[in-house]
Amino acid sequence: MKVTDFFKWKKEGRKISMVTCYDYTGARILNDTDIDSVLVGDSLAMVMHGFDSTLPVDSELIALHTRAVRRGAPDKFIIGDMPFLSFRKGLTDTMNNVEILMKAGANAVKLEGVDGHEKEITRIVQSGVPVMGHIGLTPQSLHAIGGFKVQGRNEKAEAHLLKQAKILEELGCFSIVLECIPADLARRISDNIGIPTIGIGAGIGCDGQVLVWQDLLGMNLDFSPKFVRRYMDGAEQVSAALNRFHDDVVKGNFPSEKESYS
Repeated sequence: MKVTDFFKWKKEGRKISMVTCYDYTGARILNDTDIDSVLVGDSLAMVMHGFDSTLPVDSELIALHTRAVRRGAPDKFIIGDMPFLSFRKGLTDTMNNVEILMKAGANAVKLEGVDGHEKEITRIVQSGVPVMGHIGLTPQSLHAIGGFKVQGRNEKAEAHLLKQAKILEELGCFSIVLECIPADLARRISDNIGIPTIGIGAGIGCDGQVLVWQDLLGMNLDFSPKFVRRYMDGAEQVSAALNRFHDDVVKGNFPSEKESYS
């Protein structure tokens, strides 16, 4: 997939699939699937490192995971997430962080929000780096918006999100993530801009959908938001396999002669 395919597929009405991925083993599996694109999201703070928000990560940590994913998925279009405050300290600092992610193997970067960093987005785009926007629920702003909750539920908020989407398009973004907003608003945004929208908790009217790898595989039994569909019971299957291994070891059934060297 190339960045130009995002525009082409929106025009053709062809939906775009995206999943998060953070490690080499997962990326190797993903590389041989039909999934279109991969997001190395700052959600890795919570999923991979056990933090209670996305705020603790920095660009170096995102880059570490991006390098692993690129080695495992050399054929996929990879978006690297710009972490908390990495694009809010001026143009030089912003571009240094963009450089870190792009040299780690990303094809594009993603930034949350738009207000207050229009110049940064413009500079990144003018530097030849594709930028994905992100509006609605923006986890890096959880303290400002009062936690993880649906956005855009009144006329003023709806108008603001639509305005933000149009600004991101004007600034040169190639796509926008719409997170946790009402389905009818997400459809309206998607219909009123020329770049594709990627939804997560934003209904069927978006031009594509993204889910966290561990969520869609059912690896986190303690996290079950309304917008997640589990495509397998991953945690239960992994747990069962580990218990079978334990049982074989305790009973002396592993390793067998076939699994031993003569």
